[in-house]
Parts: sequence; structure tokens; C-alpha cells
Amino acid sequence: MGLRDAVQGVWQRLAGGRTVETIQGESGARKTAMLPSILSPYGGRTGQTVMKPTPANLRRFAETPVARRAINVVKDKIACMDWQVRVRRGYNGTKVPYAAAKLAALRLALEEPNQADSFRTLFEQVLEDTLVGGFGAVEMELTGDRSRPFRLWAVDGATIRIDETWDGDPAKPRYGQATGKPGKDALVPLLDDELMYVRLNPRSHTAFGLGRLEVAFETVNQFLSAGRYAGRLASNSVVQYALWLNETTPEQHERLIHWWQDEIEGTGKVPILSCEQKPEVLRFAGGTDADLHLQWQEFLLRMIANAFELPPMFLGLELDVNKASAGELADEAFQSAVVPVAKLLAEHITRDLFAKRLGWREFEFVFNDLEARDPMEELSVQTQLLQAGVLTVAEVRAMRGLPPMTEAMHGAGEGTGSEVTP
Repeated sequence: MGLRDAVQGVWQRLAGGRTVETIQGESGARKTAMLPSILSPYGGRTGQTVMKPTPANLRRFAETPVARRAINVVKDKIACMDWQVRVRRGYNGTKVPYAAAKLAALRLALEEPNQADSFRTLFEQVLEDTLVGGFGAVEMELTGDRSRPFRLWAVDGATIRIDETWDGDPAKPRYGQATGKPGKDALVPLLDDELMYVRLNPRSHTAFGLGRLEVAFETVNQFLSAGRYAGRLASNSVVQYALWLNETTPEQHERLIHWWQDEIEGTGKVPILSCEQKPEVLRFAGGTDADLHLQWQEFLLRMIANAFELPPMFLGLELDVNKASAGELADEAFQSAVVPVAKLLAEHITRDLFAKRLGWREFEFVFNDLEARDPMEELSVQTQLLQAGVLTVAEVRAMRGLPPMTEAMHGAGEGTGSEVTP
């Protein structure tokens, strides 16, 4: 029995012996085919798991300078953002049972997700896999401790298999991690609420996401090839010229070669030639910087930047950037490259961790920097909303991260206001 049959048998045992036909015949089951076109590009068959292609090549390319720069621009910015856990919109914080204690527990568990990681070190791994291959994964396990209700561990997203016949039953495994072991231990089953699987650029024809490095894969490969060629050319390891000696005998030709290699090459001596006809230098290229194909490399850099939703100046192309446009390009990079990935991660934490795993749907995770605006503009908007009666003082204080006013503070504020009111 091959590995494919073994994996299929594991999924069937975990599903209680149910097949695709029996699942589709149940009441309320889905009628449309799930991922029908995934069978061709990934070589799978109905009822079997599918696997991300070439994760090793993607990660090897992720270690090259240009790709690493593009990944770090997005990953480091998100990992360093300030964040908070708050009551979700649509819920009243005063009516949520033990809201303050639950918020403190969520904050502590996210700051210390496991014995070895912090929030940054954990989610840097997830963001790396998300940007490289679109398969960021986090295992979520409950602890039973009220002060720290869960533990989180980063998972190699390339080892995750997805059951394409999963019917939405939370008691049936949706994911599995390939362990490389033979037999029944080849796959570790994971329920839907046990794994956070972050897909970048989700599509209907495949169960996997599309990482930004996957988009730039061919371009990065071409850039590396062009860089290697230019490096050999610049170091003179690729000779682009030859000497033409007219009317020389083979013996003279061999003597000249040996003399040049033994006496001249690498010594810095001035070669002196005496012959009836002057040797002619034949050049195979122009002998200028155009031979390095610098413009082609610049074009490839722009394509890599486009794949990562970044302006080219973030990859070192600053020729067409001036002081006036640099700020606009930085804002564009934040909005196009950083904000979508940060919001995707925040939504997964809110939905998969808080709602699914814990059942605490009244809380949400947000990055504070995504909602930040110019301080003076924000102050002006809040002042106008206060004057129009759209917001209250308590709501504005909550928006600015200030604690609620106590009754004593509120009374003191009213007294002070009455003294200055004409």
C-alpha cells in the first residue's frame, strides 16, 4: 500500500468511515463540488489531500537579498505594531460577563503564547510562511487556566494537508500535518478549531493561498541568474575579447600561449610583442556597463516590487524618487502591502482563536497602527462629532485609549465648567 492509499485511509477512519458519496447524501449537505479544478494542477484525486508545490524552492528564494528585503518590509512592520484586545462592535462591554478579566487573560496569553515564544516571535513565523507560500499556520490548544486560556505554536504550513471533503462538521478533522513517518502515524489530524490556517490571496479553484513570493518566483529566478552573470563578467572570469594573430604557425601559436600564461597573466607585467603584423583585438561585446544588463536587472526589481505590492524604492530603486514623492510612496506601501496582511491576521485571531476555539465572540483583536490617523485631523474629527452629539465623552475617551471617567471626576469636571461658563 502506497503513501497515497495510507493517507486516504487515515482520512476515512477519522471521518468515521464516511465517503464522499455518503456525505453528499446527508440532509443539508453541500451540492456543488468543492474545488473541482484542484485535481489537475496538484495531481490529486477526489477524496484525497492535496499539497503545496515546491516549498523548499520558495524558502530558498526567500533567503536571497532582494526577496528578504521585500518580506521584511511587510513582516517586521506588522510584528512591531502595537495591538489591543477589545470588546467587539455590537456588544456592550458593561453587559459582557467578566469582561475585564477576560480581556486581561487574552492579553496575557497573546503576549506569552507558549513557553518559548513572545507575540512577535510567534507571529513573525506565521507572517513569513504567509508571505512566502500563503500557508501561515498556528496550532491552538486550550489550557483550562482562566488567567491564560490557550497556548499557541507556529506550524510549518508546508506540511499541512487539507481534507477537501470536509463538510463543516467541527467534530471531524479538517487539517492534517504530514510527519514523514510511515503507516498510520503519517498524518496528525487537526480539527477546524485546532489550527489557524492563514491563506493569502484565497481562490475558489484551490484550497491553498497564493504567497507573494510565489507570484515573484520566476522573476526572482531570472534576477538571480542575471546577477550571477553580471558578477562573473565584472570579475573578468568571463573573457569577452580575443587576440587575432595573422600568419602564425601552430608552433608559434603554442609558444605565445605558454609565454602569456607563464610570464604575463596575473603578474602585472607589460607584455612586449615584436612581430611583422600587429595583433588585432576582437571584442565580443561593447565593453561597457551595458554588458552587465543593468537595465534588465532594474526591470526585474520593479517586477518583484509589484509582486509584493511595494513601490520600487523599497528595493533600492531611488532614481525616480524625490523628496516630494517619497512620503506618498511610503504611505502607498503601507496601505497596499502592510494593511491587507495585518487585517487578515487580525481577522484570523478574532475568528479562529477567540470565536471558534474559546467561544468568546464578544472580543476582537486589532492593530492600533491601522486605525491611526494624523493627530490633529483625528482631534478635529472627534471634536466635531462631540459637538454634533454623535459621540459621547466616554466614547471619545475609549477611542483615545483613556480609562472611563469616575463619578467623582465627572462631578469635578462639571463644577469646573460651571465656573467658567458665563
